[in-house]
Amino acid sequence: MVVAAWLSRYLPRSSKAMTTAKREFEITKTEAEWRKILTSEQFHILRKHGTERAGTSPLDKTSAKGTYVCAACDLPLFTSETKFNSGTGWPSFYAPIAGAIGTSTDKSLFTTRTEVHCRRCGGHLGHVFDDGPQPTGERYCMNGAALKFIPD
Repeated sequence: MVVAAWLSRYLPRSSKAMTTAKREFEITKTEAEWRKILTSEQFHILRKHGTERAGTSPLDKTSAKGTYVCAACDLPLFTSETKFNSGTGWPSFYAPIAGAIGTSTDKSLFTTRTEVHCRRCGGHLGHVFDDGPQPTGERYCMNGAALKFIPD
């Protein structure tokens, strides 16, 4: 999985990335406007569907109570109550806040995955897999750079 995430930086994006970019979202900005408010890593992940290296986000080890919001538009996405240690090197959650995310099909990396994006700005957050804990059985594997943590 780590090798696949690393390789994704260098492979061309699927047509899915283009359809997400063409969708209408509540918050839309030009590429230049996004670059002004995001770090280069955040821009690469949120706007270009990149992936951070596993184990590089301090949010992976964060266990404080609070809310994880979109780094691009501040929409609350996940709460600390649904966070768990997946051992993958990325912040993981078993459920998002209701109505916070959207999904699309990602056919990059020679496989089909479900991409997770912010429903308000369309920013790429990560992927969801069906190997998480109960009660949902899902693992929302998020890029820490796509999130900001707001402590309670």
